[in-house]
Amino acid sequence: MGVHQYFKRLSDLEKLIRLPGKFKYFEHNVAAHSFKVTKIAQYLGTVEEAHGNEINWKNLYEKALNHDFAEVFTGDIKTPVKYASRDLKKLFSQVEEEMVDNFIREEFPPEYQDVYRERLQEGKDDSLEGQILAVADKIDLLYETFGEIQKRNPDDLFFEIYEMSLETIMQFDHLVSVQDFIENVIPEMLTENFIPRSELRELTMSILNKRDG
Repeated sequence: MGVHQYFKRLSDLEKLIRLPGKFKYFEHNVAAHSFKVTKIAQYLGTVEEAHGNEINWKNLYEKALNHDFAEVFTGDIKTPVKYASRDLKKLFSQVEEEMVDNFIREEFPPEYQDVYRERLQEGKDDSLEGQILAVADKIDLLYETFGEIQKRNPDDLFFEIYEMSLETIMQFDHLVSVQDFIENVIPEMLTENFIPRSELRELTMSILNKRDG
């Protein structure tokens, strides 16, 4: 019992495969996802700061690094399932919060428990850092599914998650970093060579055109 269990759980994040039970050409684990989300959030924060928006970097890094720690207890739940309804998403969040809170009370010294309750919460909120986290999380998921589509994975789920991820990113197009992503990164991504490119381009453009409508 103690912080040893916390350190031990960090290795468990490497064993948690994202989108379990589906054939994939490349497996992604939760630990790698947390690292990539942090790097993506760093870039988005850099864009925001360059345009005069103040970033609390400590807050942003802690949110990004820790946002999926609860999956040590619950495992990865596929996006279409987790977001099937607002009530279901709320229920998942409550279960995760309770399990993390119990873990902190059992394993962390009392003097550090409040700090880790703050650090290990999901992290997506209305703050600029929380919004950046929400976008970074979906950008990494977008690239995970893009990679499978690029390799011509026949499962339609990857198109479905790609679409949901991009639509979520678009909800934050008031952020200058998201505008940068839409205007500069997506066009470059769509120039890559892969077989279903035209279908993916049509889907992407239909979502982006809603922004201008």
